[in-house]
Amino acid sequence: MSHVHDPLGAGGPAGTAVPDLRLVDWAPRPQVSVPVTRVRRAAVGAVDVHNHLGRWLTEDWCAPDVAALLRMMDDAGIETVVNLDGLWGEELDANLDRYDRAHPGRFVTFCQIDWTLLARPDGEREIHEQLRDSAARGARGVKVWKNVGLTVRGPDGELVRPDDPRVAGVLALAGELGLPALVHVADPKAFFEPLDEHNERFDELAGQPDWSFADRERYPSFDQLLDAFERLLVATPGTRYIGAHVGCVAEDLDRVERLLRAAPNLVVDIAGRLGELGRQPRRFRRLVESFPDRVLFGTDAFPLSPADLEVHFRFLETDDEAFDYAPGVEVPPQGRWQISGAALPAHLLPALYANNARRVLNLG
Repeated sequence: MSHVHDPLGAGGPAGTAVPDLRLVDWAPRPQVSVPVTRVRRAAVGAVDVHNHLGRWLTEDWCAPDVAALLRMMDDAGIETVVNLDGLWGEELDANLDRYDRAHPGRFVTFCQIDWTLLARPDGEREIHEQLRDSAARGARGVKVWKNVGLTVRGPDGELVRPDDPRVAGVLALAGELGLPALVHVADPKAFFEPLDEHNERFDELAGQPDWSFADRERYPSFDQLLDAFERLLVATPGTRYIGAHVGCVAEDLDRVERLLRAAPNLVVDIAGRLGELGRQPRRFRRLVESFPDRVLFGTDAFPLSPADLEVHFRFLETDDEAFDYAPGVEVPPQGRWQISGAALPAHLLPALYANNARRVLNLG
């Protein structure tokens, strides 16, 4: 390493102490000066196709004040929010009562499936009955979580993969019942890599080590799960699928395009992946331009806030550069970087924000 001589001593007094700073505690403040565009309301009426309003992920309702949520939705131009937390049975009815039935048109609740029933010899039949019951109660779709492929096991103790014939049979039934299936397979690619100095999500995984699926003795690889997802899509052409989190592979939009070409029954949402899309905004814009009827707006931000919505609108509608994708936090939760706007052309926004979701969800 070469050192530049500083004859005027402009580098500061000799002996300036270097702080004993752990890298994990380093939270640099960017010095770049860039425009800030405030986008408080979507350019057109929007449908948030991926959110959580129930009690599945929290101790109480994710939206404790429904009236306040509706006011925020009105202010931001959000016409409808899809609630993925219906589960089944009485919990499904509780969600439908609180949201869909109390506020028609503003909420669409999906059921889930108790995949643990597959551990029973007659589990597949029980799940079919459960799904028919959920449809009869008023569920408008099915949420399939990442536990299929990672933790759900059959009677033999073997992991149940997304392309398992039993899973395909259940989701084929969803298609027959007119229920679209929003599917979350795997997790970010970094979650399947060793938790070492090369892992770009080290901060996140160090705080939640149980989110790591790097152990190949226990879990399939990321590619194995994505390949199984593609086989599921192709095997059940009568079911409409929403691929959560940009088809579950936001880091590789070429692969997303291959999925979309292989499975005409697939659309993808952008929920929970601004951190990935915002570091490849021009590539994302090309994806939307190539598949204008296959990309849906969603946030996966719960409890939903005006700041969450504003950063989504800013990403989609502006060409702002170098801004935070997670406002209000010092260390970004999904990688230590900032994002830039995709500046989508105005003619693409109605489909992405709402029309594609209305078609898939039969909103009329």
